[in-house]
Amino acid sequence: MKKLLSVVVSVYNEEAALEKFYREAIPVLEKISWDYQIVFVNDGSRDRSLEILKSLAENDDHVKIVSFSRNFGHEAAMIAGIDYSQADGIICMDADLQHPVECIPEIIKNLEEGAQVINMVRTKNESAGWFKNLASTAFYKLINMLSDVKFESNASDFFAVSGRVAQVLKKDYREKIRFLRGYVQSVGFKKIVIEYEAHPRIAGESKYSIRKLFQFSVNTIVCFSNLPLKLGVFAGLFAGVLGVLVLVYTLFTRNGAPSGYATIVILNCFMFAILFLLVGIIGEYIAILFAELKDRPIYIVEETQNL
Repeated sequence: MKKLLSVVVSVYNEEAALEKFYREAIPVLEKISWDYQIVFVNDGSRDRSLEILKSLAENDDHVKIVSFSRNFGHEAAMIAGIDYSQADGIICMDADLQHPVECIPEIIKNLEEGAQVINMVRTKNESAGWFKNLASTAFYKLINMLSDVKFESNASDFFAVSGRVAQVLKKDYREKIRFLRGYVQSVGFKKIVIEYEAHPRIAGESKYSIRKLFQFSVNTIVCFSNLPLKLGVFAGLFAGVLGVLVLVYTLFTRNGAPSGYATIVILNCFMFAILFLLVGIIGEYIAILFAELKDRPIYIVEETQNL
Protein backbone atom coordinates (compact mmCIF):
# COMPACT_ATOMS: atom_id res chain seq x y z
CA MET A 1 0.00 0.00 0.00
CA LYS A 2 1.36 3.40 -1.01
CA LYS A 3 2.11 6.02 1.60
CA LEU A 4 0.14 9.26 1.46
CA LEU A 5 1.62 12.75 1.12
CA SER A 6 -0.41 15.81 2.07
CA VAL A 7 0.64 19.19 0.67
CA VAL A 8 -0.88 21.94 2.83
CA VAL A 9 -1.25 25.27 1.05
CA SER A 10 -2.35 28.44 2.84
CA VAL A 11 -4.51 30.68 0.62
CA TYR A 12 -5.40 34.31 1.24
CA ASN A 13 -6.40 36.39 -1.80
CA GLU A 14 -4.31 34.29 -4.19
CA GLU A 15 -6.67 34.19 -7.19
CA ALA A 16 -3.88 35.11 -9.60
CA ALA A 17 -1.58 32.31 -8.40
CA LEU A 18 -3.74 29.27 -7.65
CA GLU A 19 -4.19 27.81 -11.12
CA LYS A 20 -0.50 28.24 -11.94
CA PHE A 21 0.47 26.63 -8.65
CA TYR A 22 -1.81 23.68 -9.43
CA ARG A 23 -0.41 23.32 -12.97
CA GLU A 24 3.17 23.28 -11.70
CA ALA A 25 2.59 21.09 -8.63
CA ILE A 26 0.58 18.27 -10.24
CA PRO A 27 3.29 17.07 -12.70
CA VAL A 28 5.80 16.91 -9.81
CA LEU A 29 3.37 15.07 -7.52
CA GLU A 30 2.40 12.59 -10.27
CA LYS A 31 6.03 11.44 -10.50
CA ILE A 32 6.56 10.62 -6.82
CA SER A 33 6.11 7.12 -5.45
CA TRP A 34 3.52 8.19 -2.84
CA ASP A 35 -0.16 8.91 -3.23
CA TYR A 36 -0.87 12.57 -2.69
CA GLN A 37 -3.45 15.19 -1.84
CA ILE A 38 -3.30 18.97 -1.89
CA VAL A 39 -5.11 20.55 1.06
CA PHE A 40 -5.87 24.17 0.22
CA VAL A 41 -6.85 26.17 3.30
CA ASN A 42 -8.82 29.25 2.33
CA ASP A 43 -8.05 31.79 5.04
CA GLY A 44 -11.09 34.03 4.53
CA SER A 45 -10.09 35.24 1.06
CA ARG A 46 -12.09 38.19 -0.26
CA ASP A 47 -11.32 37.62 -3.95
CA ARG A 48 -12.16 34.68 -6.25
CA SER A 49 -9.76 32.26 -4.54
CA LEU A 50 -12.48 30.00 -3.10
CA GLU A 51 -14.33 29.92 -6.42
CA ILE A 52 -11.15 28.81 -8.22
CA LEU A 53 -10.41 26.20 -5.56
CA LYS A 54 -13.89 24.72 -5.87
CA SER A 55 -13.46 24.48 -9.62
CA LEU A 56 -10.15 22.61 -9.17
CA ALA A 57 -11.68 20.30 -6.54
CA GLU A 58 -14.63 19.39 -8.77
CA ASN A 59 -12.26 18.18 -11.47
CA ASP A 60 -9.63 16.51 -9.26
CA ASP A 61 -10.27 14.43 -6.13
CA HIS A 62 -6.69 15.03 -5.06
CA VAL A 63 -7.64 18.64 -4.31
CA LYS A 64 -9.12 19.14 -0.83
CA ILE A 65 -10.53 22.40 0.52
CA VAL A 66 -10.82 23.71 4.06
CA SER A 67 -12.46 27.14 4.08
CA PHE A 68 -12.50 29.42 7.13
CA SER A 69 -15.45 31.57 8.18
CA ARG A 70 -13.10 34.59 8.20
CA ASN A 71 -9.42 35.45 8.07
CA PHE A 72 -7.60 33.82 10.99
CA GLY A 73 -4.04 34.24 9.74
CA HIS A 74 -1.37 32.22 7.99
CA GLU A 75 -0.35 30.27 11.09
CA ALA A 76 -3.94 29.17 11.76
CA ALA A 77 -4.29 28.07 8.14
CA MET A 78 -1.23 25.83 8.36
CA ILE A 79 -2.43 24.35 11.66
CA ALA A 80 -5.83 23.61 10.08
CA GLY A 81 -4.19 21.93 7.10
CA ILE A 82 -2.19 19.70 9.42
CA ASP A 83 -5.31 18.96 11.49
CA TYR A 84 -7.25 17.83 8.42
CA SER A 85 -4.41 15.77 6.96
CA GLN A 86 -4.27 12.07 7.80
CA ALA A 87 -1.07 11.45 5.86
CA ASP A 88 2.28 9.72 6.37
CA GLY A 89 4.04 12.95 5.47
CA ILE A 90 2.92 16.59 5.37
CA ILE A 91 4.50 19.48 3.48
CA CYS A 92 3.46 23.05 4.28
CA MET A 93 4.07 25.68 1.61
CA ASP A 94 2.67 28.89 0.11
CA ALA A 95 0.61 29.23 -3.06
CA ASP A 96 2.72 31.98 -4.65
CA LEU A 97 5.42 29.48 -5.83
CA GLN A 98 8.18 31.20 -3.87
CA HIS A 99 8.48 27.77 -2.26
CA PRO A 100 9.67 25.62 -5.18
CA VAL A 101 7.54 22.54 -5.84
CA GLU A 102 10.55 20.84 -7.44
CA CYS A 103 11.90 20.29 -3.90
CA ILE A 104 9.10 17.79 -3.18
CA PRO A 105 10.91 14.66 -4.51
CA GLU A 106 13.94 15.43 -2.31
CA ILE A 107 11.63 15.87 0.68
CA ILE A 108 9.98 12.50 -0.05
CA LYS A 109 13.39 10.86 -0.31
CA ASN A 110 14.38 12.14 3.14
CA LEU A 111 11.06 11.10 4.68
CA GLU A 112 11.60 7.60 3.30
CA GLU A 113 15.08 7.56 4.84
CA GLY A 114 13.62 8.23 8.29
CA ALA A 115 13.63 12.02 8.66
CA GLN A 116 10.81 13.23 10.92
CA VAL A 117 11.26 17.00 10.49
CA ILE A 118 12.59 18.69 7.36
CA ASN A 119 13.42 22.39 7.67
CA MET A 120 13.58 24.25 4.38
CA VAL A 121 16.12 27.07 4.74
CA ARG A 122 16.28 29.97 2.30
CA THR A 123 19.71 30.79 0.92
CA LYS A 124 18.42 33.61 -1.24
CA ASN A 125 15.23 35.68 -1.47
CA GLU A 126 15.72 38.64 -3.77
CA SER A 127 12.02 39.51 -3.98
CA ALA A 128 11.86 40.25 -0.24
CA GLY A 129 14.17 43.26 -0.50
CA TRP A 130 17.24 44.10 1.54
CA PHE A 131 15.34 45.35 4.60
CA LYS A 132 13.26 42.20 5.15
CA ASN A 133 16.28 39.98 4.51
CA LEU A 134 18.32 41.95 7.03
CA ALA A 135 15.44 41.94 9.54
CA SER A 136 15.01 38.16 9.14
CA THR A 137 18.70 37.54 9.84
CA ALA A 138 18.66 39.86 12.85
CA PHE A 139 15.48 38.21 14.20
CA TYR A 140 16.96 34.72 14.16
CA LYS A 141 20.15 35.92 15.85
CA LEU A 142 18.10 37.63 18.56
CA ILE A 143 15.74 34.70 19.22
CA ASN A 144 18.69 32.29 19.36
CA MET A 145 20.31 34.54 21.99
CA LEU A 146 17.15 34.69 24.10
CA SER A 147 15.73 31.18 23.72
CA ASP A 148 16.95 27.79 24.89
CA VAL A 149 15.71 26.38 21.57
CA LYS A 150 18.12 27.08 18.71
CA PHE A 151 16.46 27.84 15.40
CA GLU A 152 17.79 27.43 11.88
CA SER A 153 18.49 30.87 10.45
CA ASN A 154 16.19 31.84 7.56
CA ALA A 155 13.93 28.83 8.13
CA SER A 156 10.58 29.53 6.50
CA ASP A 157 6.97 28.37 6.57
CA PHE A 158 8.06 25.83 3.94
CA PHE A 159 8.71 22.64 5.92
CA ALA A 160 7.77 18.97 6.11
CA VAL A 161 6.90 16.67 8.99
CA SER A 162 6.15 12.99 9.32
CA GLY A 163 2.74 11.72 10.38
CA ARG A 164 4.17 11.03 13.85
CA VAL A 165 5.28 14.64 14.33
CA ALA A 166 1.97 15.87 12.91
CA GLN A 167 0.15 13.97 15.67
CA VAL A 168 2.29 15.77 18.28
CA LEU A 169 1.41 19.14 16.73
CA LYS A 170 -2.29 18.24 16.65
CA LYS A 171 -2.41 17.13 20.26
CA ASP A 172 0.08 19.18 22.24
CA TYR A 173 0.92 22.43 20.45
CA ARG A 174 -2.41 24.24 20.55
CA GLU A 175 -1.47 27.74 21.72
CA LYS A 176 -3.58 30.61 20.42
CA ILE A 177 -0.48 32.75 19.86
CA ARG A 178 1.96 30.49 18.05
CA PHE A 179 5.12 30.25 15.97
CA LEU A 180 4.59 27.05 14.01
CA ARG A 181 7.99 26.84 12.35
CA GLY A 182 9.48 27.26 15.83
CA TYR A 183 7.38 24.41 17.21
CA VAL A 184 8.46 22.22 14.30
CA GLN A 185 12.10 22.89 15.15
CA SER A 186 11.60 22.35 18.89
CA VAL A 187 9.79 18.98 18.94
CA GLY A 188 12.98 16.98 18.55
CA PHE A 189 13.03 13.74 16.49
CA LYS A 190 15.36 13.19 13.54
CA LYS A 191 15.72 16.53 11.81
CA ILE A 192 17.46 17.57 8.59
CA VAL A 193 17.88 20.81 6.66
CA ILE A 194 17.38 21.33 2.93
CA GLU A 195 18.49 24.61 1.40
CA TYR A 196 16.61 26.30 -1.42
CA GLU A 197 16.47 29.59 -3.30
CA ALA A 198 13.14 31.36 -3.05
CA HIS A 199 11.55 31.92 -6.44
CA PRO A 200 10.10 35.28 -7.46
CA ARG A 201 6.51 35.76 -6.36
CA ILE A 202 4.30 34.94 -9.36
CA ALA A 203 1.44 37.23 -8.34
CA GLY A 204 0.24 39.50 -5.57
CA GLU A 205 2.36 40.81 -2.75
CA SER A 206 3.46 39.77 0.72
CA LYS A 207 0.63 39.57 3.26
CA TYR A 208 3.06 40.51 6.06
CA SER A 209 3.47 44.27 6.49
CA ILE A 210 6.33 45.68 8.56
CA ARG A 211 3.91 46.18 11.46
CA LYS A 212 2.67 42.58 11.27
CA LEU A 213 6.22 41.27 11.06
CA PHE A 214 7.18 43.28 14.14
CA GLN A 215 4.20 41.98 16.12
CA PHE A 216 4.93 38.46 14.90
CA SER A 217 8.53 38.79 16.10
CA VAL A 218 7.44 40.07 19.52
CA ASN A 219 4.96 37.19 19.91
CA THR A 220 7.64 34.68 18.96
CA ILE A 221 10.11 36.02 21.53
CA VAL A 222 7.41 35.98 24.21
CA CYS A 223 6.41 32.39 23.31
CA PHE A 224 9.95 31.02 23.41
CA SER A 225 11.78 33.04 26.03
CA ASN A 226 11.14 34.41 29.52
CA LEU A 227 14.41 36.33 29.56
CA PRO A 228 12.72 39.72 28.85
CA LEU A 229 10.83 39.31 32.13
CA LYS A 230 14.17 39.16 33.92
CA LEU A 231 15.28 42.51 32.52
CA GLY A 232 13.77 44.14 35.61
CA VAL A 233 16.41 42.44 37.77
CA PHE A 234 19.23 43.69 35.56
CA ALA A 235 17.71 47.17 35.33
CA GLY A 236 17.40 47.26 39.13
CA LEU A 237 21.03 46.22 39.55
CA PHE A 238 22.14 48.84 37.05
CA ALA A 239 20.10 51.55 38.79
CA GLY A 240 21.55 50.47 42.17
CA VAL A 241 25.15 50.65 40.90
CA LEU A 242 24.44 54.03 39.33
CA GLY A 243 22.98 55.27 42.62
CA VAL A 244 26.08 54.12 44.54
CA LEU A 245 28.37 55.89 42.05
CA VAL A 246 26.38 59.13 42.40
CA LEU A 247 26.55 58.76 46.22
CA VAL A 248 30.32 58.28 46.17
CA TYR A 249 30.72 61.23 43.82
CA THR A 250 28.57 63.38 46.13
CA LEU A 251 30.46 62.45 49.30
CA PHE A 252 34.00 62.69 47.99
CA THR A 253 33.98 65.72 45.73
CA ARG A 254 34.71 69.19 46.98
CA ASN A 255 31.72 70.74 45.34
CA GLY A 256 29.26 68.49 47.15
CA ALA A 257 26.13 67.23 45.41
CA PRO A 258 26.15 67.53 41.63
CA SER A 259 23.99 70.40 40.53
CA GLY A 260 22.22 71.12 37.32
CA TYR A 261 18.70 70.88 35.99
CA ALA A 262 19.83 68.96 32.88
CA THR A 263 21.44 66.17 34.95
CA ILE A 264 18.29 65.60 36.97
CA VAL A 265 16.05 65.61 33.89
CA ILE A 266 18.29 63.19 31.99
CA LEU A 267 18.46 60.74 34.91
CA ASN A 268 14.68 60.88 35.42
CA CYS A 269 13.96 60.36 31.71
CA PHE A 270 16.39 57.45 31.56
CA MET A 271 14.91 55.73 34.61
CA PHE A 272 11.33 56.23 33.46
CA ALA A 273 12.25 54.92 30.00
CA ILE A 274 13.53 51.70 31.59
CA LEU A 275 10.45 51.48 33.81
CA PHE A 276 7.98 51.89 30.94
CA LEU A 277 9.94 49.41 28.81
CA LEU A 278 9.64 46.81 31.55
CA VAL A 279 5.93 47.54 32.00
CA GLY A 280 5.45 47.12 28.25
CA ILE A 281 7.26 43.77 28.29
CA ILE A 282 5.12 42.55 31.17
CA GLY A 283 2.06 43.73 29.24
CA GLU A 284 3.04 41.56 26.24
CA TYR A 285 3.28 38.48 28.44
CA ILE A 286 -0.06 39.29 30.10
CA ALA A 287 -1.66 39.69 26.64
CA ILE A 288 -0.43 36.21 25.65
CA LEU A 289 -1.76 34.76 28.92
CA PHE A 290 -5.10 36.51 28.38
CA ALA A 291 -5.44 35.07 24.88
CA GLU A 292 -4.73 31.57 26.18
CA LEU A 293 -7.15 31.92 29.11
CA LYS A 294 -10.00 32.99 26.81
CA ASP A 295 -9.41 29.70 24.95
CA ARG A 296 -11.12 30.81 21.77
CA PRO A 297 -10.75 28.53 18.73
CA ILE A 298 -7.62 28.84 16.61
CA TYR A 299 -9.85 28.80 13.53
CA ILE A 300 -13.47 28.19 12.52
CA VAL A 301 -14.21 26.10 9.43
CA GLU A 302 -17.18 27.20 7.35
CA GLU A 303 -17.05 24.42 4.73
CA THR A 304 -14.89 21.65 3.32
CA GLN A 305 -14.75 19.82 0.00
CA ASN A 306 -13.41 16.38 -0.96
CA LEU A 307 -12.64 15.64 2.70
